[in-house]
Formats: sequence, structure tokens, C-alpha cells
Amino acid sequence: MAETQPLTDTITFLGTGGARFMIITQLLASGGFWLNLGGTEILVDPGPGCIVQATKRKLNAEHLSAIILSHRHLDHSADTNIMVEAMTNGGMNQHGQLFAPLDALDFEPVIYSYLRGYLDSVELLQEGKCYSVGDVSFATPVRHIHRVETYGIVFKTPRHTFSYITDTRYFDGLLKHYAAELLIMNLVFLEPRYPSDNPLTPADHLSVPDAERLIKELKPKAAILTHFGMNVWRAQPWKIAEWLTERTGVKVIAARDGMKFDLGTMDGGKE
Repeated sequence: MAETQPLTDTITFLGTGGARFMIITQLLASGGFWLNLGGTEILVDPGPGCIVQATKRKLNAEHLSAIILSHRHLDHSADTNIMVEAMTNGGMNQHGQLFAPLDALDFEPVIYSYLRGYLDSVELLQEGKCYSVGDVSFATPVRHIHRVETYGIVFKTPRHTFSYITDTRYFDGLLKHYAAELLIMNLVFLEPRYPSDNPLTPADHLSVPDAERLIKELKPKAAILTHFGMNVWRAQPWKIAEWLTERTGVKVIAARDGMKFDLGTMDGGKE
């Protein structure tokens, strides 16, 4: 009798560029990240080029059970339609779920109306709610401070927990809700920015000092930085990760386009 292989939880980063200038230049690919959690495959934040990057990595969209959008901005949702087409084999195989905030689905929806019929369901993400896909559960514990309705996500599998802090201004509620073995964080700024029309309030993205505070306080086994803004890219994210590792005592990794991370390796802190 063949030996059963142990189940694994992996994350493949389809692209690590974030915000408008990285997206329009494609200095780094975009496209979100692809989860394979014990055989349940979920796509998170399919930004521009997701279909290209997934195909390049030999990831089969028909194996997806769900697509999750943290929010409606183009760098997180632009390839929603084509990924629904691919997931359902052009509507020939109706299945799967789409999870998204209300404002991604009502006015100027990110998904065409005819494609909704290709899916088993379209589910609203809401603050404090829990959801499930197969034996994977995930929660959207708190609404982020961003220009549109936005939620981070805490995932739980039978083997691991990990959290995803998507775009947001720093606020103390992040410390209350995102403790997990692995912390994935969108890092757009080197330093906090203050818009000229509101110089007392930081812009709605995390910076390196924010990342340092979150890692120190949440104390994950490992942290992964992704969704880099232009200045972060110019400062070399891998060097920022090394600096944060020294400052926090937690292994911090700068994601790379196409990087596959096995959550089972966290005890050793290596991808």
C-alpha cells in the first residue's frame, strides 16, 4: 500500500510589487499570492498580470476553490474577471467562491455580472466575520484604515495559522487581531508619509517603522514582507528584511516574485 504523503501548507507569491507606480512599470510582477493549504487552493488579491504569473508558475486555476479580495483597488483586483474565467474553465465547470467587500461588488463592481453565474457563490467580507473553504477557515477581524473598504485576513488550517495585513494605515487594532505563526505584511513606504492636505494624519499604507513595531509586538515565528512600493524597492527589500531581523529577533523574509514558502519550515525560519 502506497505511503500517504503528509499534508503541507504553501504560499506562492505571484508578484511582490505594490501601489500604482510599481504596478504600471512592472519592475516587480503583481498578481497577489496563491495558497495551497492541504490541497485546498485559494487565490488572494489577483492584481494585474495574475493569470500570466500563475500560468508561468504552472499553477492550474481550475484547482482553485476560492478567490479572496482584500479590497477593490486595481493592484489587488484587476485580474478578478480573468481568474474567475480560468477557475471555471470559461464557465464550463461552475464552481468556486468569490469573497470581497461590499464596495467591490456594488458600485462599479470588480466582477462582470455574467461571471457571477459561473461561481457557486459570491460572499461579502465583513468586519468580525469568519468563513470557510474546505477545511480552511479564515477571519476578517477588523476593518482597515484605507480609502476603500479593506480587510486583512487570519487563516487557520489544521496545521498552521498565518495572518495577512493588507493595505492600511497603522492603528493599534492591528496588534489585537493578527497574532499568528506567520505574518505576511504589505510594505509600501520606507517612512510614514503625511499628505499635504492632511499633514497630521499618515497616509494609508504601512512603513518600515510600522513593520518593526508589528513584528516586535506580534512575535510571529517568521514574517514575510511583500507588495513593495517604489522607494522600498530602491532601498532593496532584502536588506530591509535583514535589518528588521536584527531589530526584532524574528526571521523576516522579503518575498520574491515566484517565491514558494512552506509553512512547515517556520521553526527553522527558512523558506
